[in-house]
Amino acid sequence: MKLRITFVSAAAFAVVLCARADDLPTRFSFDRYEGILEHSPFAVATAAIAPAATPNFAKDLYIMSAAKSPDGDMVVIGSMSDKEFKKYLTTKGPVDGYSIANIEWSDEVGKTKATISKDAQYATLGFNEAEMSKPPTMRPGVPPAQNLQQPPTFQRPVGATPPPHVRGMIQRNPNAAPTTPNSSED
Repeated sequence: MKLRITFVSAAAFAVVLCARADDLPTRFSFDRYEGILEHSPFAVATAAIAPAATPNFAKDLYIMSAAKSPDGDMVVIGSMSDKEFKKYLTTKGPVDGYSIANIEWSDEVGKTKATISKDAQYATLGFNEAEMSKPPTMRPGVPPAQNLQQPPTFQRPVGATPPPHVRGMIQRNPNAAPTTPNSSED
């Protein structure tokens, strides 16, 4: 058995050595595959270069207040970066290029959204949560809500009990003539 395996191995080795290079297929040049590479259905799509982004006009804007009125709705917008920026917008017309496109009213406080436009760009604004959570600021000439006239509160001395509540007499028959307990008939 060992002799057969040795003989078969030697014969296979001899065949490999005798093989000529002429019998092997020739290697094709890479130019043969250029057409496939250019029009391959499996090629990775290259992303189109996006145009230069214009600065967003509403990047720092938020709604300060919103109101409905018979004359038209009103929205006051402010800026987080420029504290002096305030625009009072109405549905009647644009103000300094800003105009109201749509208002989505909500019954919940701070959930109303307004879509505003400027220079053919649109942005939807909401209320600023951080500004809403701050306490109201002092305005000159306006007293804070805490300092408004409060009705005086009655304070009972410690240990004193309140007087009992006593109801008046209720008549059983409201149509009957009133009687008094001390009257006597003659």
